[in-house]
Amino acid sequence: MSKLVLITGAGTGIGRSIAETLASQGHTLILCGRNLDKLEETKANLQNPSNHSTHSCDIRKVGDVQSALKKHNVESLHGLVANAGIGGENTYGENDRWREVIDTNLTGTYQTVQECLPYLKKDDAPFKKVVILSSILARLGVPGYSAYCASKAGLLGLTRSLAAEHSGEKILVNALCPGWVNTDMAQEGIEGFADALKITKEQAYQEAMKQVPLGKMSEPEEVAQFIGYLFSEQQTSFTGQTIDINNGALMP
Repeated sequence: MSKLVLITGAGTGIGRSIAETLASQGHTLILCGRNLDKLEETKANLQNPSNHSTHSCDIRKVGDVQSALKKHNVESLHGLVANAGIGGENTYGENDRWREVIDTNLTGTYQTVQECLPYLKKDDAPFKKVVILSSILARLGVPGYSAYCASKAGLLGLTRSLAAEHSGEKILVNALCPGWVNTDMAQEGIEGFADALKITKEQAYQEAMKQVPLGKMSEPEEVAQFIGYLFSEQQTSFTGQTIDINNGALMP
């Protein structure tokens, strides 16, 4: 049984923590992302770093994911964590980032999964695992974030469709919707909030946490540990699910 897992967006934040968790569980990893230096930093911090490989990859380009699989002579794949994505605001007009965000977060993830599916089908594990990283903003509307919210909501529909389509091949597909997680992207969001309100970053953080019942951000390791559970041999029943990790910020 192969324990090979491909992770996109593995250079920083949640992606790096996912890599650390899965490596500690004995998985062999292909780490993909746009910044090769960051990927090498991730690899260096993993258990048995020589077991793992890195590949510079832009998920908007189908050929990049394909080349990552072919370069490493992949025959079968046990799992995929589709974590790569971008954030930020967009405004309709000449400099609208709509296409950039949708092409990365939604279309890029779709292409990544499709390129990996033939390799997942070849794996002889009883169950193969795909986890897609969405966001709490898949469920909420935020002014100025129409592209991000739409892209992350689209991932939930994609997850359900893939789970239904490939259940007969025992490929389990689930989505995670983290709320605030202590990453560089979240810190940039707090800084932007502070600038907009002309308050300090600490004041902006406190304001943001007023909307969170537990009054805190999650740590990347918490999200990673849950993905570690989804990838465990004991987990054979979750598929087509959206799992919320948000400190109570949304209770559907």
